[in-house]
Amino acid sequence: MKLEVYYVDAFTSEIFSGNPAAVIFSELNDEVLMQKIATENNLSETAFVNLKNNSIRWFSPACEVNLCGHATLASAYVYFNFLNNDAESISLNSASGELKVYKQENFLQLDFPKDNFKEVDMIEAVENATGVRPLETYLGNINLFAVFDNEDNVSNMTPNFDAVSKLDGQGLIISSSSNQYDFVSRYFCPKYGINEDPVTGSAHTTLIPYWSEKLNKISLEAKQVSKRGGELFCENSENRVLIGGNAVLYMKGVIEID
Repeated sequence: MKLEVYYVDAFTSEIFSGNPAAVIFSELNDEVLMQKIATENNLSETAFVNLKNNSIRWFSPACEVNLCGHATLASAYVYFNFLNNDAESISLNSASGELKVYKQENFLQLDFPKDNFKEVDMIEAVENATGVRPLETYLGNINLFAVFDNEDNVSNMTPNFDAVSKLDGQGLIISSSSNQYDFVSRYFCPKYGINEDPVTGSAHTTLIPYWSEKLNKISLEAKQVSKRGGELFCENSENRVLIGGNAVLYMKGVIEID
């Protein structure tokens, strides 16, 4: 068996930054094999896209996940640039419902469901895990979310990943307002074998509605301040969020499996 694989840096226009994802377009439906490929790739996500039934699935090195933004953006980049140059959009079924990606003039735009999150009292637990006391904590459909008082706390934080893995939720989103951007963030997910994810589209299903309300703005510019970093162009709507970003091809190859 031979499978074409694309390595794409998402939420960036330059290689060696943003968030790398592996993308495989195939009718493969063997979950065990898909997980083995994702583990071998050892990227935060490997996306498998089946155009026969218009579906997408994402696998971290440790397990399958229900939603991934950067690997969806990377998949759309491959589709628009290598499989269907004339397409202006792609719609994919997923564990999180229908997802759409639009080709805009300057970037690709994800159309994702908005997170449902509520305020919870996890302030001490997050402080113990991160070493910095947050202002507020929220629990969403997927992640725990903590708000901090300034971006230096977010940028310089060195969390205890063992403690983070014991927190509620899949992973921990941390965020604050910013001088240069509307907000900055980072994302830690040691439960899924990813201590820190470089740029996390799915986290912005929580961040966009939160900061849209706080700042009274519909359109926002965001920066995920990981070591690789990435920029996101965000828009809040009634039930959905729009997450824009660029992507660039790093490598194209073939996986050969006997």
